Amino acid sequence: MTKEYSWTVMGGRVLGPAPFLIAGIVNVTPDSFYDGGKNFDSRTAVAHGRLLAEQGAHILDIGGESTRPFADSVSEAEELARVIPVIRELATDYVVSVDTVKAEVARQSIEAGAAIVNDVSAFSLDPQLLEVVADLKPGYVLMHSQGKPEDMQIAPRYDNVVEDILTFFKKSLEKLVKAGLPENRIVLDPGIGFGKTMEHNLEILRNIDQVAELGFPVYMALSNKSVWGSLLGLGPDCRQNATQAATAVLAARGIPIHRVHEVELTSQTLKIVKEIGGAN
Repeated sequence: MTKEYSWTVMGGRVLGPAPFLIAGIVNVTPDSFYDGGKNFDSRTAVAHGRLLAEQGAHILDIGGESTRPFADSVSEAEELARVIPVIRELATDYVVSVDTVKAEVARQSIEAGAAIVNDVSAFSLDPQLLEVVADLKPGYVLMHSQGKPEDMQIAPRYDNVVEDILTFFKKSLEKLVKAGLPENRIVLDPGIGFGKTMEHNLEILRNIDQVAELGFPVYMALSNKSVWGSLLGLGPDCRQNATQAATAVLAARGIPIHRVHEVELTSQTLKIVKEIGGAN
């Protein structure tokens, strides 16, 4: 029997209960590692978001600044110009998430209809982001990262990567709840590929149950990432099978939320896991 999860987002809307949720990636950027430039035009991005929803995405994650390793930062004004028209259009029909580390981008995105803030920085790059999410109370993705995108892959080191991440989550959760964000708004992302070597990433995935034992749904974002390139010698356009294999294994172990590029394939994968017996 597959366990079901719920996630409360902006306005008290509840996603689930369901065994799995899919967040479809809509990168409104020219330089994302996998699909940079494909949906840079806002009309193309909106059309892509609608397609992902038709394919089974429960959430559309809109990003206007690439967080790939060594990516250049984007100004607040440029990021807003990229994401707000797309969010405003898609949020009328779908649950929209904004992928940002900036407080003002998060605030204006929520005003435009976003229900979730996906923050790869854990409010470390813009401390005011903590105030925004605590005040407005959207769904919030708390992600672990070591360093910034421009330097995070320069010799990342940990004493014990799993223990370090667990400590980070406990401290960050305490800050969020103390600031006023309800626990049912929060999901945890271990940050695959963010300041981690291939072995760090694999060690986290092997021990993902320890993250889940913190009592919050786990949000997994490993779609087509470099860990599969390093492990299997694959370029970005050849990692879909690896992504689906890992997604199936993690879903069977009870990981409920999956952020992916290929929504249709992931929907098939998760249906199989559900039907033949996933996590109990």
